[in-house]
Formats: sequence, structure tokens, C-alpha cells
Amino acid sequence: ITVTVSPGASRSEIVGRNGDGWRARVAAPPERGRANDALVDLLAGALNVPRSRVSVVGGHTGRRKIVDVEGLDGDEIERLLG
Repeated sequence: ITVTVSPGASRSEIVGRNGDGWRARVAAPPERGRANDALVDLLAGALNVPRSRVSVVGGHTGRRKIVDVEGLDGDEIERLLG
């Protein structure tokens, strides 16, 4: 899935749809991978999967991330996040 991330927010949350992907806010700062880790934690919780099944596979240093969720297809992710 594609997720646009806003780091340094007051709280971490999935905001909603953003074009063909999702928008999320994370409380962690955008330094040394902290925002990416916070995004992985947020998505794992929202999708009810272990953290080990969620990984950022693209956009490590940018706001727009490509995230892989092992074991879930796009339709299932849409249902869980929607």
C-alpha cells in the first residue's frame, strides 16, 4: 500500500484516504528511521497483524512510503483501514 506520512504529529493515527493510498500521522520525529518505525507500529495495530509482517519497502527518507503487509491483500487492507 502507499502511505503519505506526516511525522511529528501530536498523536499517531490513520487519517484516511489520500488519492490511491492512505494518509497517516505519527508522533515520532523524522530522524534515524523513527517515523518509519512508528508507521509500522501504527499499521500493525490497525491491521491486527504482528509488527514483523509490516515493512516499509520504499520511500524510506520521503513522506510517501510503500508499505508491504505480508499475508493481506489490497482488498483486506482497504476493509480493515476503512
